[in-house]
Amino acid sequence: MAEAEKSDPLAVHFRAFVSYSHADAAIAQKLHRKIETYRLPQHLQADRIDNQDNGRLGRIFRDREDLPAAQDLSESVKQALAGSQVLVVICSPDARASIWVTREIELFRALHPDRPVLAALVRGEPEEAFPAALRNGAEPLAADLRKQGDGWRLGFLKIVAGIAGVPLDALVQRDAARRIRRVMAVTGGALVALLAMIGMTIYAIQSRNEAQHQQAEAEGLVEYMLTDLRTELKGVGRLDVMTKVNERAMDYYDDQADLSDMPAESLERRARILHAMGEDDEKRGDLDKALAKFTEAHRVTAALLARDPENPDRIFGHAQSEYWVGYVAYMQNKWMHASEFWGRYKLLADQLVAIDSSDLVWLREKGYADGNLCTLELRRSDNATPKVQYCQASLDAMEIVLERTPASKIAIQNVANRLGWLAEAKLKFNDSNGALRDYQNQEKLLESMFNEEQQNMDVADQWMRVLMTLGELHNDLGNFDSARSYTTRANRLASKLTKRDPENSKWGKWLVRTSSQMIEKGNKNGN
Repeated sequence: MAEAEKSDPLAVHFRAFVSYSHADAAIAQKLHRKIETYRLPQHLQADRIDNQDNGRLGRIFRDREDLPAAQDLSESVKQALAGSQVLVVICSPDARASIWVTREIELFRALHPDRPVLAALVRGEPEEAFPAALRNGAEPLAADLRKQGDGWRLGFLKIVAGIAGVPLDALVQRDAARRIRRVMAVTGGALVALLAMIGMTIYAIQSRNEAQHQQAEAEGLVEYMLTDLRTELKGVGRLDVMTKVNERAMDYYDDQADLSDMPAESLERRARILHAMGEDDEKRGDLDKALAKFTEAHRVTAALLARDPENPDRIFGHAQSEYWVGYVAYMQNKWMHASEFWGRYKLLADQLVAIDSSDLVWLREKGYADGNLCTLELRRSDNATPKVQYCQASLDAMEIVLERTPASKIAIQNVANRLGWLAEAKLKFNDSNGALRDYQNQEKLLESMFNEEQQNMDVADQWMRVLMTLGELHNDLGNFDSARSYTTRANRLASKLTKRDPENSKWGKWLVRTSSQMIEKGNKNGN
């Protein structure tokens, strides 16, 4: 230890020093608070000889919070930098232009050339947000807190891992497990809360002003159930819980005296609940119930679109109804009927892109629409020469979305799906090698996602299906060892999925299919 540090009362007093511009004060305060309150997992605490505070990282220096009332500000900063183990730089165009951020970086590196510097990107692109001093010397460890980057959750964990000197994977796995437990705990509470909310709403209808207030709260809860909660439950793979959530939400609308008096947003939200309930029915294999719900939603969204034909929300809402009714026809092998609805779905998606071609949601919708027509061209029994341009167009759209949002797991899944369809199209034209390359690229994307999120049953489902497909393709090509390896892995995943949700008929059928393939390959090997 240097003599200056021995005599300095602030030496090694701060776990990290947060450097930022005044424009980023809010994010600096949030990051400061989150880091100081974060606790490391128990097994990582045992590896840290300096752990003095039940797994907490220690004090974090942020000048507006920690500077003493000193006459010489630069001396106070210098003392704090001398006593900090890590420098965290909040990067933005304002930080790049800040002389104080630059001086703090230079001073920290001069004092501690071997200590880590972490760059937390919050605004702008790296070339316009990273201070020049940050690029001089050793390349800093970077975390992209922007939505289109790592996002807040993963970016924050990268910063914690850099400060604590622990593996990022360990923190990510602990965070994922904690989210699953929280979702399962919140689900039960949400159902109880929803019942209470509906009861409050019915009681409060006697007073118009109070009823409007309660309606807003109930609609907000329904919106949460349709978005964040449903997404989390899909990842967990609990179809039974999703169904109960949807039924409770629909009870709210069934209790309304006259649906025609409801605003368009409420009617559209009700249609989305019908879409979700129909989707759950379809996963159980009950297409008749699913079609009844999709048809009612289609009637409502068509009427809303007729009232306001240029409104993007109305266009999007009705596009979902066109998709779902067409999907049931597709599942029933009613090719012309499916083509009719999915053709209109594509027209609506193209209309959204024409309104705003930079909107990634609309562009993704176009990718979905082209993808539907791609699968229809591949599946319909009356079509000997499929139009594979739909498959390529769908992949092109999804690759643009992934290029703009490289950290998005949904974008990665969408590209993986389109690679599978394009591979299937290539098989139709006897391009086995091209198909094999596309399937292998698809499998790599899904395996990487599954390794990061092993509790995400949606990803497990996709990975299981491409493993099975690769097994069958290798078998057809005479690569029997590879075929057996892929099929065995697919069977393990299918078994895991079925145990998680026995009501999911699709997973049950895949388990039977993979098991049959394993028996068939075993018999061939025995002969």
